[in-house]
Amino acid sequence: MARVCQLTGRKPVVGHKVSFSNKKKLRRFLPNLQTKRFFIAEEDRWVTLKLSTDAIRTINKNGLTAILKELREKGVAV
Repeated sequence: MARVCQLTGRKPVVGHKVSFSNKKKLRRFLPNLQTKRFFIAEEDRWVTLKLSTDAIRTINKNGLTAILKELREKGVAV
C-alpha cells in the first residue's frame, strides 16, 4: 500500500543525507503513519484508516464524524 495519509495527504519527501565529510546522498523522509481503528457510533461499525500522527490529533480535536464527512466529500470510500 502507498505511504500516504488518508486525511492530510502527507507522503514521502526526498532530501539529502549529509555525511560528516559533507557528501550528499538522496534519501526519503517517510511520514509517521499509523493504522488506526475508529468506532463510528452513528453507523455502529468500525473503520480502519491509515493516518499520520498529526491527523490522529486532528480527529481528537474536531471529532470523527466531522472528519469522515470531509473524507466522503473528497470521494474517499470509508
